[in-house]
Amino acid sequence: MVMAAGLGLRMRPLTDSRPKALIEVGGKALIDHVLDALEAQGVARAVVNVHAFADQMEAHLARRRSPEILISDERAALLETGGGLKASRRFLGDDPVWVANSDYVWIDQEEDPLGLVARTWDPARMDACLIVVPKARTQGFGQAGDFFRAETGALTHRGAAAEAPYHCIGVEIIDPTLAYAVPDQRFSLFQVWQAAALRGRLHGVVPSGLWMQVGDPGALAAAEARLSSASVKASP
Repeated sequence: MVMAAGLGLRMRPLTDSRPKALIEVGGKALIDHVLDALEAQGVARAVVNVHAFADQMEAHLARRRSPEILISDERAALLETGGGLKASRRFLGDDPVWVANSDYVWIDQEEDPLGLVARTWDPARMDACLIVVPKARTQGFGQAGDFFRAETGALTHRGAAAEAPYHCIGVEIIDPTLAYAVPDQRFSLFQVWQAAALRGRLHGVVPSGLWMQVGDPGALAAAEARLSSASVKASP
């Protein structure tokens, strides 16, 4: 499932006339960066939730040949990440699924990061397996960080701590039944992660490369600059 229903308020004025997931970086819509990565990992079907400028999003996605796109319509009300996952149960079923935000791009990988998640995923030990990246290899994030990571890979949120060494990247494999069991209709997946962490079942993997969150116009400009620089370096 790809999360694309947000209002993108921090990206204004660019999102005054289009959804954030259709903002282009490196000549490609943000949502296509993540869908292309999922397709390369072998994902044949992806659920995308829509809300802001939903007609534009549906028209854009209709042009993709792969993966097959199923629309989870949140025009009536935003459900946040957990609620959006729960509302898509009819499409997703009860087996573990990929969940990805649509506002990240990454470069300079020495390995396939999604492949690393897939190889690490162990439902006997994990409720969710997240990509986390040291703050020094990120761009467009705040300074506080999200998680501490044990040698075993177990994650704990920073809680009351002023800082934590890892930023969470919005790409994971998760057991969706944990979200389905939440009684609320609107809630964040963070709630599910916290419960998993208390059980020692929230896991993080650390891929290589530079990871960029594209959440506002400044971050967009910075991401464009890094992608352009990487393209120049890669040219013969």
